[in-house]
Parts: sequence; C-alpha cells; structure tokens
Amino acid sequence: MPNKKIFEKYIEIFLEENHKVNLISKNDEKYLWEKHICDSLALEKVFKKYKQPETLLDIGTGGGFPSVPLAISNPEIKIYAVDSISKKIRAVQVFKDKLKLNNLFPICSRVENLNEKYDIVTSRAVASLDKICEYALPKLKPNGYFAVFKSKKASEEIKNAQNILKKYNAKIIDIVNYKLPLKEEIERNIIVINIE
Repeated sequence: MPNKKIFEKYIEIFLEENHKVNLISKNDEKYLWEKHICDSLALEKVFKKYKQPETLLDIGTGGGFPSVPLAISNPEIKIYAVDSISKKIRAVQVFKDKLKLNNLFPICSRVENLNEKYDIVTSRAVASLDKICEYALPKLKPNGYFAVFKSKKASEEIKNAQNILKKYNAKIIDIVNYKLPLKEEIERNIIVINIE
C-alpha cells in the first residue's frame, strides 16, 4: 500500500475537481474514501488470488474509479482509463498530472474503438452484466480476465448474461465478496470471468 499522503493529496484534488465537474454526488463526498476509493482497491483481492496484471483497461472510468486508486496503489501496472465523456477524462488527466501517475493513461473514446487487448478488463457501475460483457470480453488477452464490480444482488444479472457468456466461450470462475468500511457494512462483490 503506498503512503497515506498520496491518497490524502488525491482526495484533496478530487474534491476540487468534483466542484467543477460533477464526478460523484455532493452527498457522496463525505464517503469518498469508503464508497469509492476502498471499493476500487477491492480489485487487489482479485490480483492476489489470480495474477498481477501488466495491463488493465477500466471501461467507463467516469471520475476515475477504479483506475486512479489502482494506479496510485499499483505503479507497476499500466492502467488505461476509458470514457466517452471528455470532461470526465479531463478530470482523470488532472489526477494523473498532479499526482505524477506515469502508469495511468486516460483515453477519451468509446471502448469499441480500442484495438488493444489487456490482461484485465474491469468496470464499476457502468451497465448490466450482459451489456458490459459484450464490450469487455473482446478486449481480453488470452488467459486474461474480466473483473466486474457488482452489488450482492447480482444473481439476476448473472442469469441474464448466460447467452453472452456462451457467445464468447466465457465463464464465471469466481465471485470475490468484500464489505465497504461503512457503519451499515455494505456488501459488494467482484465477478471474475475468463474465456476458455
């Protein structure tokens, strides 16, 4: 885990940017650490269980979650943060520049326009599992995996995604559970998918 100071600086810069470009709701600002940064860093549980990737694509990064916290915490991983909304990508570029994150690459584009393939593709709060699999699975390198953030109520989405998983010869290999450090302990999970 990198030193606490860089995360404190990140929070300060994030809050400044959030006042210019609505990256998260004003009500969520007081839970930035618990609901957004800790949530993003939960992906490290997947890295520990499987393999540390060399490259990671974050689809629909929005305000930079999980890409920016992961770039801070894992300087050895090249992290590509893609979003089609230019003002959000500009904010991610500000985080990259001010925090000197040389391993973070903000890209303003639609994911289907990217030609590269990645060790890990991830997505947090973007679309239902069946829709996001359609974008993510074609971007995986052989033996790569798609790690998608979902709430504990993902079973319906898993059922609805079966046809897409079949189409790509993909399967769910794991569901990693974790809790956000809030008073009411929100349970979340990361669904891990790979292509056979």
